Amino acid sequence: MPELTHRGRMLVLAICCMSLLIVSLDVTVLNVALPAMRQDLDASVSGMQWTIDAYTLVLASLLMLAGSTADRIGRRKVFMAGLVLFTAGSALCSLASSLDALIVFRMVQAVGGSMLNPVAMSIITNTFTDPRERARAIGVWGGVVGVSMAAGPLVGGVLVDSVGWRSIFWINLPVGLAALLLTWRFVPESRAPRARRPDPVGQLLVVALLGALTYAIIEAPQKGWTSPEILLFAAVAAGALAGLVLYEPRRTDPLIDVRFFHSAPFSGATVIAVSAFAALGGFLFVTTLYLQDVRGLSALDAGLHMLPMAVMVCVLPPLSGRIVATRGPRMPLLVAGIGMAVGGLMFAAFDAETGTATMFTAYVVFGVGFGAVNAPITNTAVSGMPRAQAGVAAAVASTSRQIGQTLGVAVIGAVLAAGTSAVHGPDGHVPAAGFVAASRPAWWIITGCGVCVLLVGLVSSGRWALATARRTAERLEGDAAAPAPPGGARERPSSARARG
Repeated sequence: MPELTHRGRMLVLAICCMSLLIVSLDVTVLNVALPAMRQDLDASVSGMQWTIDAYTLVLASLLMLAGSTADRIGRRKVFMAGLVLFTAGSALCSLASSLDALIVFRMVQAVGGSMLNPVAMSIITNTFTDPRERARAIGVWGGVVGVSMAAGPLVGGVLVDSVGWRSIFWINLPVGLAALLLTWRFVPESRAPRARRPDPVGQLLVVALLGALTYAIIEAPQKGWTSPEILLFAAVAAGALAGLVLYEPRRTDPLIDVRFFHSAPFSGATVIAVSAFAALGGFLFVTTLYLQDVRGLSALDAGLHMLPMAVMVCVLPPLSGRIVATRGPRMPLLVAGIGMAVGGLMFAAFDAETGTATMFTAYVVFGVGFGAVNAPITNTAVSGMPRAQAGVAAAVASTSRQIGQTLGVAVIGAVLAAGTSAVHGPDGHVPAAGFVAASRPAWWIITGCGVCVLLVGLVSSGRWALATARRTAERLEGDAAAPAPPGGARERPSSARARG
């Protein structure tokens, strides 16, 4: 990649942030529109889960493939293809005539989305080579997530109440087209010095693992946890996981490079990403249904009620990024874990939703926690790795986020569906007291996710953890500098396996 001026680097950052904006905005806008979509398409709670999880599931399955492909054939090329697919998928979603069609078109969106965030992060990593400048850029990147969370509920509420739920997909069209033109004009092409070979077997195993696990969790409340169908999908997920563990370490260029996980900070960032985004996915799902289905608020009013949390998620990431740049990730991770745990606990143990003041307080506390977590996750994931593998490392972090959100919606949606099925009134409506009681287990899960962020953040940011990161980086740099084996051998030599 040619050296860019400061202004050029800022422009590249802005273009990459545009892709993050439409992907993140799509999630928050969709949550506000769920009740209107469910009514118009006559969908169940599990149907609404699939409108979210079909997207995140495909996204999580393809992120690592997209990251390695971009490193191999060119990051700008893959990024532009992602913008085309995501924009086209958004247009198709706005035309969906049934729930099944909407789910399929959401999957088209996800194929494009898988080429955006990890590739954009790889472009940023290779553009901002100074560690402090890169940390600040990642802080800005995290701030865009906050902006989307702050704007999403309001924009979604206005659009759903005034035009209809289909209009929530229209806003992606002008932003996607503008980002495409700007990328073609201003973003230089870059790729890794040594191309990584495709790993189709690993890719199929990842798809089988995530797809089977998500299906089993979402459909189990209706079909029964011990039904043959659910047990079959659970067995497929377990088999796929075993296959990954056995097969991937033997690959020269694995889809999932297990050597990355010898770094405690990288492994910690992965666990923290899954936990934090599981909490966020569950939080948005439960909150949206409560505000609109139980309190009877309009989509716009529901968005306004969620604004205190969204504002915190908007304000905290740049500050968190600056702290990571100057003092490291430890403090933001502790703030993140405490904030999410306390926010979830206020609902789980003290029924915060039964009072407007306590509910808003819990929203603010949870927002502070989640707002602090993104910058340390991303910075830790990419900062110990060779730049040649930046796309793969960023893709692992992005995949962890999407897996977390997928599991959060699946698990918490299943828990909520099981709880509310027993408290429906004669008219099919769930009374407020019944919903609060039914959602309490879901809030305990969210609280547990916050505690996990706190504990793993403590362990993965100390001296021992940083030493493992240095050793892992040295090994990866050494392997990256070594010539590829003749003919692209499929297995690592035994000495490499011993080192790894």
